[in-house]
Amino acid sequence: MKIDRNTVAVITGAGSGIGRALAKRLAHEGATLALADVNAKGLDETVQLLASSGGKVSSHVVDVADVERVAEFAQEVAIEHGKASILINNAGVGLLGKVEELSIADLEWLMGINFWGVVYGVKHFLPLLKQQPQAYILNVSSIFGIIAPPGQSAYCASKFAVRGFTETLRHELKGSNVRVATIHPGGIKTSIAINSKLGEKADPAVHHDVGEKFDKVARTTPAAAADKIARGILNDAERILIGADARGIELIQRLLPVRYWRLLGPVMERMMGGKL
Repeated sequence: MKIDRNTVAVITGAGSGIGRALAKRLAHEGATLALADVNAKGLDETVQLLASSGGKVSSHVVDVADVERVAEFAQEVAIEHGKASILINNAGVGLLGKVEELSIADLEWLMGINFWGVVYGVKHFLPLLKQQPQAYILNVSSIFGIIAPPGQSAYCASKFAVRGFTETLRHELKGSNVRVATIHPGGIKTSIAINSKLGEKADPAVHHDVGEKFDKVARTTPAAAADKIARGILNDAERILIGADARGIELIQRLLPVRYWRLLGPVMERMMGGKL
């Protein structure tokens, strides 16, 4: 699919990280942007960074876990831009703690953003997307939507759910004007790990430096991730793996679908400097 001045790209989680980098990358291609984030300050900063691009940008403060607000967001895009060509459901959060350390409220909070936010985005933007000659839905899962490390039960559940939902959607829309892809980033240098919420009964002493450790081992920049996603759109990709780590992990999981953690566990524990 082409990305040009006739493209209207909708990006959630655009106030930082991959979302901000995607906004910059697609603006460079000439696309019109409809950017959303729950963080108004971060969203404003992204818009200011795009001021020199010369393209049209609209900003929308949106909590993707609020289905009514997402419905309003879709209406705002339709009114302001007249269409939507690309939807990138990127907004996401992290949650640290083992299953026994997480409350039901913790789980519902994360699933509301990471999974239901994707579902709401698809449901409310799909009618707009289907009006275009060509359109694209890209939902951000994770390499943790392919493997499941200890201490990441909620995050993995949400990202496996995004993967399953998106793959089903792709099969349902096969032969239509709407292409569908999952995005599986590996270690990306963003703030998601540092800003991860601690489970209700999780020990802060155990998790206090997880974000710093993750940042040290994360090798891919948000800009590099955005470039990979943009190339995926241009090449009509159905699955986009970001980073050599993601590609290597995905290969090991395919070769050892049940026993992959026997190999990956010790490696990841050494990288993170402690038992996972």
